[in-house]
Amino acid sequence: MEDFKFGSRTYIMGILNLTPDSFSGDGIHKDTGRALEEAEMIVEEGADIIDIGGESTRPGSLPVSPSEEIERVIPVIRGLAKKIDIPISVDTRKSEVAMAALRNGASIINDITGLEYDAEMKKVVRDHDAKVVLMHIKGAPQTMQENPTYDNLIEEIRDRLLQLIKKAELSGIKKENIIVDPGIGFGKAHKHNLEILNNLSRFKMLGRPILVGPSRKSFIGNILGVEPRDRIFGTAASTAVAIKNGADIIRVHDVKEMKEVAKVADAIVRYGEVVDA
Repeated sequence: MEDFKFGSRTYIMGILNLTPDSFSGDGIHKDTGRALEEAEMIVEEGADIIDIGGESTRPGSLPVSPSEEIERVIPVIRGLAKKIDIPISVDTRKSEVAMAALRNGASIINDITGLEYDAEMKKVVRDHDAKVVLMHIKGAPQTMQENPTYDNLIEEIRDRLLQLIKKAELSGIKKENIIVDPGIGFGKAHKHNLEILNNLSRFKMLGRPILVGPSRKSFIGNILGVEPRDRIFGTAASTAVAIKNGADIIRVHDVKEMKEVAKVADAIVRYGEVVDA
């Protein structure tokens, strides 16, 4: 990611779920060959980063052991690192998984808990000089959607992200390695997700690149009344709005389509500044 010029264009993070229970229905479970084929297709479709996850964090999901998560993701990361030249991110909250991933070719840790779940995570990220996505979450995946409430949504998320940045820096993680994510769908009611997207620019004061993950989320389903696989146009609308309001990275399932959305949105929003992909 050293070559990324945040602010000049939007970057696409393609999702590869190696789980049997992904909310979006796209999980690949313990089939390394198929996972590698899917990953290479994600790259061919224009992803700038690939994000690999071995534990579902959908609402109500149950945790898996570090060994199970490692068994799911490491063969794919190891194989993929030999074939592609874009950064590999691992979506995990466990230090054992993060360490194994970084040793086998990953360079980004995407932690839904902002490095708070596992006390060793900050050390792992620091020692490997890895990039890290600090996400805001309220509660845990099992219970986070049970009536989440806020007094001032944007300020509370922003203050929490600022706190997570400071904690990471105090642990020795370089500020330039930090990306923030307001956590759409993670301890957020329907109206909260809409408010986040509408006010995304208010997170710019954190001074870090902003990642958002609206892809196929339930708030789109609530609006359109469709299942996850039929939420591509809703994701496209959300992606365009996010880019207009300052997103730097969009995490998506439908890479080819959202790459096109981002190119057009960038041409409109950042005209005169856009660099070629």
